Amino acid sequence: MAVIAMAVMSFTLVSCDDDDYIADTLWGVWEGDMQVRVEDYYGNVYYAYETEIAFDRDPYEYASGSGYWIDYYRNAPWGYYASHITWTVTNNRINIYSIEDDTYYYIYDYNLSDYYFSGWLESEWGDYIQFRMTKTSAPNWNDFEWGWDYWYDNYYPGYYNYGTRSDNGEKPKLVRKIGRKE
Repeated sequence: MAVIAMAVMSFTLVSCDDDDYIADTLWGVWEGDMQVRVEDYYGNVYYAYETEIAFDRDPYEYASGSGYWIDYYRNAPWGYYASHITWTVTNNRINIYSIEDDTYYYIYDYNLSDYYFSGWLESEWGDYIQFRMTKTSAPNWNDFEWGWDYWYDNYYPGYYNYGTRSDNGEKPKLVRKIGRKE
């Protein structure tokens, strides 16, 4: 029994060490195409051409932290959609919670190095995609207003007049989806 208990304890400790190593390697800003799409209130679908995710470590809970997730768009009424995230590494799986989306995402079966990050991303709804990202830098928290931004079409004034808030002061609800729409 003592040998079995020691074997179980050593596996548990190695798993924590692995999670800490993954968190250390994950720290930073990653960019790439994650095949993200957003559907607005009217059912219009827009595809991001690039995604940026920043993982910042929690100094007290090493295998977890916070950060941000930004999807950049062309041909949409906004230039980007940004949300704060919290993340943890548990038993080698990376769990992401997007605060503005109120959605959980899971990264599994991945390869992670100091420069490249690839694997599978799955949402809590069961949508999943394969992704590949490159580490680009450390996080910069001051460049974005959280939620979404818009651009104004000078050729058709008022056509893309989506403000960052609606007439009653509320932000419109956008839904981030992963994978390409069939």
